[in-house]
Parts: sequence; C-alpha cells; structure tokens
Amino acid sequence: QVQLVESGGGSVQAGGSLRLSCAASTYAYWTMGWFRQAPGKERAGVAAVNRGSGTTTYSDSVKGRFTISRDNAKNTMYLHMNNLKPEDTAVYYCGATDLYLSPLEMVVSDFKYWGQGTQVTVSS
Repeated sequence: QVQLVESGGGSVQAGGSLRLSCAASTYAYWTMGWFRQAPGKERAGVAAVNRGSGTTTYSDSVKGRFTISRDNAKNTMYLHMNNLKPEDTAVYYCGATDLYLSPLEMVVSDFKYWGQGTQVTVSS
C-alpha cells in the first residue's frame, strides 16, 4: 500500500525554523511536493521537486526562506523552513505522483498520493 508519512511539524515563534520530513513507501514517485492548507483556504503548493533532474519550484511566498530536498536512497523528502512567519501557519501535506511533471508546477489535482498532514504554527 502506498504511504506517505510526514513528521517535523510543531509550534515556533516568528523567525524560527522547522524541518519537515516525508517518508515514502516506494521510490516510484517521480515528483513530490509540499502543500499547505490554512483554515478556510484551499490547499496550495509550497515547493516541489522532481526525482532524477532535481528540478525544484517554490511558491513566491516562500522563495528564499524554504528549501526542498530529496534523498532518493531513503525515499524521503524534506522541507527546511527558515525565517518562519505567522502567515506560514497551516497544515502541511506531502504529495506525490508517479508522473514526471514538466514543466514542474504545483497543481493539487496532479498529485495522486497524500500524507496525513502535519501542523505548523508560527506565533508572532
């Protein structure tokens, strides 16, 4: 059974850092990404990465602050979040697809598999 398991969420003050991890049960995902959903808002892409090429993309709101990485040997994806802001507060989801997305765009419907989500809360 396909599984994605997130970890690393928590509560921090503005300016702090967190690292999220997403462990996948298979290496077969060509594209993986992080999405977030705040209360009353739709799920939106934060960052994504393609296996092999290592191509990455970020939403404008996190560019320069967040870094996505992928350890293919461990079937694990990470999101390093620095200089966190209160507006980063949301449930963060790991998404994956067995499609190779090119151009790499974070369209929610393109991602077939999802983790259970992990809460990130940033206080001012």
